[in-house]
Formats: sequence, structure tokens, C-alpha cells
Amino acid sequence: MMFDDDELSEKPGNQPHTKRIGREIAMQYLFRCELRNELPDATTFDLFFDQIKEEHGLKDNRTGRKAREYAEKLYLAVALNAEAIDAVIRQRIAIADWELERISHVDRNIMRVALAEMLYMEDIPPVVSINEAVEIARDYSGEDSGSFVNGVLNGVKDTLKRDPRSGKSVKKGESK
Repeated sequence: MMFDDDELSEKPGNQPHTKRIGREIAMQYLFRCELRNELPDATTFDLFFDQIKEEHGLKDNRTGRKAREYAEKLYLAVALNAEAIDAVIRQRIAIADWELERISHVDRNIMRVALAEMLYMEDIPPVVSINEAVEIARDYSGEDSGSFVNGVLNGVKDTLKRDPRSGKSVKKGESK
């Protein structure tokens, strides 16, 4: 997705949320790593970000810095927990008799980023992660992908032991 100078201006209300930009950058970086069959690392991320920054018109301003920081946090969470995240996806799609390898690279990495937030970042409510993933899937893959991603992630949300709207842990005896 291209962000023009007006969208990324420092004026409040005129910029996409930095976490949204960070999610897209993390997804794109993980997609790149997967296609190149390489592990994500700081050096390749730096090179990738410099390229993306120019392509998307990101500046060395607060928005650019915050988006980069969030993208780094996300790709690291995915890289450090890749097996567990992929296991969660496999478990959810097995219900529909699907295999992880049949999911497009884009959709797979969108779900990985969303699951990193849902499973490892308690400050992000799961419903926010799902909504953002669905919108990104629609932007990058199409309406059908948005519905597919929504179904998988909603199934995971229902298994979490934290409130889907606040992100806070649910204590024993409390309901979600």
C-alpha cells in the first residue's frame, strides 16, 4: 500500500495509525523472507525497511519511526514463536481439511502477524488484531481472503484466556 506525503503528514487525524503501517511492513518483510527461504534478522530488515521506506514515502518523522519500531516488534515475535504460531494456524484450518501450505504466502503472513499480537502482546485486544488483519487481507489479497482470515482468527480468539475487547487476562470464574 502506498502512503503519500499528505497521509503521512505530522497533522493529527491525517495519518494512518502507525501500528497499521507497522503490521503491513512486518507482513511484507515476513513474506519476503518466506519467498527467499531466509530467516528474518535485523540486517535484512534494515535493508528491507530502507527499500520500503522509499517505495512508500515514509519519512524520518515520528510516524516513520513508530511504524518501524512496531514492524520490528512484530516480525521478531513471529520469528521467535514461528512454530507455535504455525501450529495454531494448522489446528484451526485442519477443521476445514486445509493445510498451511495451501494458504497463500500473503494470507499466511497476515495471520502470523495477527497471531503474534493475539498470543504475545496483551496490550493489543484480539478483536483489534483480527479487524486489522482482515482489512490488510482485503487490501492485499481480496474480499475472499478477508473472510478466510477472519474465520481462522475468530476461531483462535474464542480459545484465548483473555478478554477479546480489552486484551486483559480473564481470571478463573470470570467470563470473557
